[in-house]
Amino acid sequence: MVIKVLGSGCANCKKLEENAKKAVEELGIDATIEKVQDFAEIMKYGVMKTPALVVDEKVVIMGRVAKADEIKKHLK
Repeated sequence: MVIKVLGSGCANCKKLEENAKKAVEELGIDATIEKVQDFAEIMKYGVMKTPALVVDEKVVIMGRVAKADEIKKHLK
C-alpha cells in the first residue's frame, strides 16, 4: 500500500503525515508513506486544497487534517 500526503509542508501537512503514520502503526499494516510537495504533481490528483491524503492513487481526504481513526477507515 502506498500512502501519499499532498501539501506544501505546512503545519497541517505535517500533522496529517503524523496521523497517517499513527494509523498505519496501529493497524500493523505494511505501507509506504510519501510526501508530495510539488504543486504540478499535486494538481495531477485534482486536489485544489491541501493537505490531502492519497491511498493507492485515490484521493480519500482533501483540504483538512484527518485524525488517525478516520484514516484507519480508509486503510482497511
